[in-house]
Amino acid sequence: MNAEQTRLEQARDEKAPWKKWGPYLSERQWGTVREDYSENGDAWNFFTHDHARSRAYRWGEDGIAGLSDDKQHLCFALALWNGKDPILKERLFGLTNSEGNHGEDVKEYYFYLDSTPTHSYMKYLYKYPQAAYPYADLVETNRRRNRNEMEYELLDTGVFNDDRYFDVFVEYAKAGPEDILVRITAANRGPDAAELHLLPTLWFRNDWAPWIAESNRAAEKPLLRQIEATKGTSAVAAAHVLLGEFVLSCDGEVPLLFTDNTTNHERLFPGQKNESPYVKDGINDCVVHGNQGAVNPEKQGTKVAAHYRVTIAPGQSAAVRLRLTAQTAAGKSGKPKTTPSGFGAEFDKTLAVRLQEADEFYRSVTPPSVSPDAANVMRQAIAGMLWSKQCFFFDGDNWLDEHHSNPLHTGYRAARNSEWFHMLNEDVISMPDKWEYPWYAAWDLAFHTLPLAIVDPDFAKEQMNLMLKGAYLHPSGQMPRTSGTSAT
Repeated sequence: MNAEQTRLEQARDEKAPWKKWGPYLSERQWGTVREDYSENGDAWNFFTHDHARSRAYRWGEDGIAGLSDDKQHLCFALALWNGKDPILKERLFGLTNSEGNHGEDVKEYYFYLDSTPTHSYMKYLYKYPQAAYPYADLVETNRRRNRNEMEYELLDTGVFNDDRYFDVFVEYAKAGPEDILVRITAANRGPDAAELHLLPTLWFRNDWAPWIAESNRAAEKPLLRQIEATKGTSAVAAAHVLLGEFVLSCDGEVPLLFTDNTTNHERLFPGQKNESPYVKDGINDCVVHGNQGAVNPEKQGTKVAAHYRVTIAPGQSAAVRLRLTAQTAAGKSGKPKTTPSGFGAEFDKTLAVRLQEADEFYRSVTPPSVSPDAANVMRQAIAGMLWSKQCFFFDGDNWLDEHHSNPLHTGYRAARNSEWFHMLNEDVISMPDKWEYPWYAAWDLAFHTLPLAIVDPDFAKEQMNLMLKGAYLHPSGQMPRTSGTSAT
């Protein structure tokens, strides 16, 4: 039995929570039915990409190369800025159903390169242009084209001309079930030196706001705060009443920018006051617009980014390292809880060992008749399936209450999902696609389990069993399908 198979067995026997942390963030939470509170059911236009940087989500979170716990209390993802974009690159951009000449379509280049089934090792690639991202050009040009014309892609805009872009690799490796190493490597593929802002971001899903139903609301607001760190590092303490306490350590004495994951009402809904002086887009406004007042000088909040600025020569790369670690329980003496071991030679060794273990695991599940090239295709295809897991949270009773559409209550009006008031989803589920289809579909899921069973038969079986649980099945016996009744 190899190391990854041992981890799978420990997870199955509940001896160690190796699957507690994984790539469980969506890649698009905006424009989804769960976040739609419009009168006419127009999800795309009720919560837009432009709103996403400023508006707190109700049911989930999104990000680039994202990671979270299996209940999505604490989230980690990468934000970027090339010094030219009008906004931070915090999430993937794409066209809505009405903007694309062939419907909704993500307009980014990103690749799931590797993952083990326990996510003990993962690797992701995002290609980030050095010129300003052409948001308006993509929308306007595609909107002018008819259904018989080719789609206007990001490559067609010329933004990658002369190879003026960064390859940004994000790697995760678990030293333990809740000790996660992160290495972010940016390579300049262009002919000239270029500056890049790397902003690894840690935040809490907003589960404390007064507008959240009491049964879904946390007992107290979580907290991120800067703490004293060993020389040559910066550190953030994270505390959540349900999740526990963690420390995010950052290699280098890097500035930490704090704000709150709350809606900027003053930007989006003029006349409404903000709940906090520091809001979701505060880090964006600080970095892009130089507004130092947009981040909390007391170095605390519910969203934080480490602000790395690097200038990378042509053909060269730069790397930053971080570590997210659960804190062990304090002893009877009441002394402070332990701190992570840091960024010594052991850090890079752990990454290398986890990659070697991933190689060993995939050799064990690949048929010997498969060629090396086909084996690589198989491995990356399965990695794409593993990266496409998402924490899916939906409380049908509360969602319908919030839409005044609960048939169990007086004054209700018939609306989407009215017959699914019993449904309660709070699980990690395999998605068809975490940007274009960030919701589950029972039919698709049944097919997902076939390749997933090659590497993780336990997870594959759990996915099938989910659809047969009372919290998912309709009382009539109907399985939840996509769109209307799966509460996308």
